[in-house]
Amino acid sequence: MSTTVSTRIVTVPNILSCFRLLLIPVFLVLLLLGHYGWALLLIAVSAITDFVDGYVARHFNQVTRLGQLLDPAADRLFILSTLLGLAWVGVLPWWFAAVIIARDVLLLVLGVVLANYRFGPLPVHHLGKMGTFAVLFAMPVLLLAAAFPSINWVAFPLGWAAALWGAFLYWWAGVAYALQAVRMIRGTRVASPNASGTVDH
Repeated sequence: MSTTVSTRIVTVPNILSCFRLLLIPVFLVLLLLGHYGWALLLIAVSAITDFVDGYVARHFNQVTRLGQLLDPAADRLFILSTLLGLAWVGVLPWWFAAVIIARDVLLLVLGVVLANYRFGPLPVHHLGKMGTFAVLFAMPVLLLAAAFPSINWVAFPLGWAAALWGAFLYWWAGVAYALQAVRMIRGTRVASPNASGTVDH
């Protein structure tokens, strides 16, 4: 079943994506002020709106070109801001934030390189989805440990187990994306001489 992509601007999913973007500075302020409980609530609200956003778009024929840009942008910005915010307040070490951000920088570079060869974005790999889910699970759990020290004994190891597994899957997917990009570019370079040879002769 094909999904129709419209050019509409004002839809429920797009409004929810914009709402998630507006939550980011509020979340950071709460986090930096030490209101971990409220910051945790905003992460939950963001996750719920993200789910509702996708559900409404798919089931009520509200998939739009703007939404295809807004939704992943809101997700990435929320992950980035959460990583940096948690590292700033000491809930996460800076090296972990750097590991996750470096993978995203790799994908950004790959996207630019592929665009120069007139390729579109790479399809999402299931390893990347699993890694993202694990990281998104780990961050609120570690924040929960910081907000409620009484459950630190279970939340802290659970959060770190998910964080390390997520980082591993994140980079595994990153390597898979890089190898796929190399194959695509090599295929273009092999095809080009053949194409030019046909024209010249």
